[in-house]
Amino acid sequence: MSTTRDLGPNERLIGLPGSRAQLATPALVIDLDVFEKNAQTMAGIFAGRPESLRPHAKTHKCATIAKKQMELGALGVCCAKPGEAIRLAEAGVSSILLTSPIVDPWKVETLVGLRKGLTELMFSVDSNLAVDLLANAARKVGTTISVLVDIGVGNNRTGARDKEAAVALGKHIKTLDSLKLLGMQCYAGHVQHIEDADARQAEAERVLAGIAATKAAMTEAFGTLQIVSGGGTGSYDIDMENGVFTEFQVGSYLFMDVEYNAVKRPDGSPGPFQTSLFVQTTVLSANVERRVTTDAGYKSFAMDGPSPVIFSGCSTEADYKFLGDEHGWVHLPVGADDLRVGDVLNCVTPHCDPTVNLYDVYHVVRGDTLVDIWPIEARGCNW
Repeated sequence: MSTTRDLGPNERLIGLPGSRAQLATPALVIDLDVFEKNAQTMAGIFAGRPESLRPHAKTHKCATIAKKQMELGALGVCCAKPGEAIRLAEAGVSSILLTSPIVDPWKVETLVGLRKGLTELMFSVDSNLAVDLLANAARKVGTTISVLVDIGVGNNRTGARDKEAAVALGKHIKTLDSLKLLGMQCYAGHVQHIEDADARQAEAERVLAGIAATKAAMTEAFGTLQIVSGGGTGSYDIDMENGVFTEFQVGSYLFMDVEYNAVKRPDGSPGPFQTSLFVQTTVLSANVERRVTTDAGYKSFAMDGPSPVIFSGCSTEADYKFLGDEHGWVHLPVGADDLRVGDVLNCVTPHCDPTVNLYDVYHVVRGDTLVDIWPIEARGCNW
């Protein structure tokens, strides 16, 4: 079977000056200059610190990007779903932490089967069932699997409900020869998008106090924990000062989006990271006064957050709304220059992770030129 990837209709434009404006749209675009600066900035923040980076690949779902993060010093990446991990492992990503518990025997056995081809594969668990499935799968193939106890914080989507439950689960893990308990992981997703700096600081510190208490109980029961994994783009600076985590699962810092741009640091700015990810769209119709129709609708943007924000191509005060599956519309403010059919707009994504999941490839641009196209190998791997 051919391994050639279909890079889509824009492959013909790679390297042509002015090709960014000629992209067949809707297109998911990375501004490479900004992307590289974001990646280098986060790597620089952690350079020389005792904590390490293990960025979350659920943001980008792309082996090329994961490898670039590891080249800059990341230990490896996190994956939220087995499908993501399998696709990235097949594409050569060598170190993966699964951050959600897995209780499907086929998924567990398939993932454990990847172990020999990776330098590192770790699982998060929060139930005896998840632990036992992993132990049995590891025993069948004669390997040892590393696990972290998942701790419930904030929304408590997953995780042990309290420190006593975490210790009890750890004790169960320690009875199984095919598993190795390395520590714990916890992700306070609800903290990441608290826009006010003071409110975010207060909630982050409250959550961190609970994590620290669980870490202390786990340490008392099992000795020093090798790994305490957590944190995120919205709270990394607060979390760093606390000293609870040994590694950070930041992800969206690479791209930024409407939601993360609204999260303010104490100086009132969104921090050192700038928007590098855009949906490029084209004006299809301009027959209504101060309103045009574009080719990017519900199928081109994640729908779980705010509306897209116009970044370039017309007044940034214009409103982007959805007109249907395939169409959007732009409402221009009074006094703004009119848009014409064929004009190109770039929009900041409302929520980067699920928007990425709608596309097969990234169109990588430097200035006005399309310089590369990167496959999104784990796109659609929601299983």
